[in-house]
Amino acid sequence: MKILILGAGQVGTSLAQNLTSEPNYITVVDLDEEKLEDLQDRLDLRTVAGHAAHPEVLERAGAEDADMVIAVTNSDETNMVACQVAYTLFHTPTKIARIRAVEYLRHPKLFSQEALPIDVLISPEELVTSYIRRLIEHPGALQVLDFANGKVQLVGVRAYYGGALVGHELRELREHMPGIQTRVAAIFRRGKPIIPEGDTVIEADDEVFFIAARKNIRAVMSELRRLEKPVKRVMLAGGGNIGRRLAAALETRYQVKLIERDPERARHLSEHLSKTIVLVGDAADEELLIEENIEHMDVFCAVTNDEEANILSAMLAKELGARRVMSLINRPAYVDLVEKGTIDIAISPQQITIGSLLAHVRRGDVVVVHSLRRGAAEAIEAVAHGDPQTSRVVGRRIDQIKLPPGTTIGAIVRGDDVIIAHHDTVIEPGDHVILFLVDKRRIHDVEKLFQVGVTFL
Repeated sequence: MKILILGAGQVGTSLAQNLTSEPNYITVVDLDEEKLEDLQDRLDLRTVAGHAAHPEVLERAGAEDADMVIAVTNSDETNMVACQVAYTLFHTPTKIARIRAVEYLRHPKLFSQEALPIDVLISPEELVTSYIRRLIEHPGALQVLDFANGKVQLVGVRAYYGGALVGHELRELREHMPGIQTRVAAIFRRGKPIIPEGDTVIEADDEVFFIAARKNIRAVMSELRRLEKPVKRVMLAGGGNIGRRLAAALETRYQVKLIERDPERARHLSEHLSKTIVLVGDAADEELLIEENIEHMDVFCAVTNDEEANILSAMLAKELGARRVMSLINRPAYVDLVEKGTIDIAISPQQITIGSLLAHVRRGDVVVVHSLRRGAAEAIEAVAHGDPQTSRVVGRRIDQIKLPPGTTIGAIVRGDDVIIAHHDTVIEPGDHVILFLVDKRRIHDVEKLFQVGVTFL
């Protein structure tokens, strides 16, 4: 596939890294020539220096025969105009744009083929807000990912000493939980993936990813770790786009306090949020945190635009007694470092955003892609089409499908039914199949499995 990525910022760079490891022809456009040189030194791609929305720049980048334009510059307006130019002058089939401003997103009529011809809108703030909300709803989870419109969830947890299943084989999970269907999709032990088998023994500190129907998630989590009390009190640091969205999403269910440094912004937030207590101050101010009873907070979440401030305030909040702390971190190199320390969860906006973008790049009918473990692994939802003559998966039992090494099928959603996959489960046309790949280099092989041909027999 020939793809133009407009913008070599954090999302554009991470996306280029993901896509160049697969059979794609990538061109990156940006004004910053230094960034482009660095990208070209590290990755197998082409770069073009220039303004991403200018027709001659897009022409030099190869828009005439591009399959897709992904506009992820820091300017909403540049992204929108670039998609318009790609559509009007070059008839680019698929146009994806990152749009941050809520003022644009409130008016979906803007983004039609007759107005601004953008096929897919990506709002990082909205994606990050949903991601954090799911983590708060499932105390103790490292990642919570939705599939099939939320019918199924994939949850990552760290197995703790004293967990019911620690030291036991996976096959015992069914005995512990009669009537509850679940499957362990992958285990990471000291950073290395283990393909789970029935006789695999879970050890303390293993990172365990399991899949289950949404209603059964809490019951399965209790088998792997001590179940934490539901969240009641949340403190947010930072009242920017993400902080405001998060407070609005949480304030009807939880007691929310939000700390914002800028008095004018704090006033604006207090007028537009109905139940959130808005405080003016520095989230790394020890006296302020103590005064606001940080030791009683179930969750402290730092989402300012300054990742160093996020890290420091989250570390301080943990030190002062907050039960669980999360920090928004942009630089991938920081993520592993902070999660080895006092911060419980490092949230990477790029990885969350990229999963959404990849769903539109994948071949075959791939409807959801989630990036796991900072991009090392991937979970995807693919729709099975065709019949036994034209499909490699339809009409076959799971043990008859030649899955790439390191790939497991965790669950199948058939209409409203969630079927946890077993070796003798037969895939039917229209099934939504949820797969886990510990080696994302195998994604092309998985895509080929779900592509329909004239005949495969």
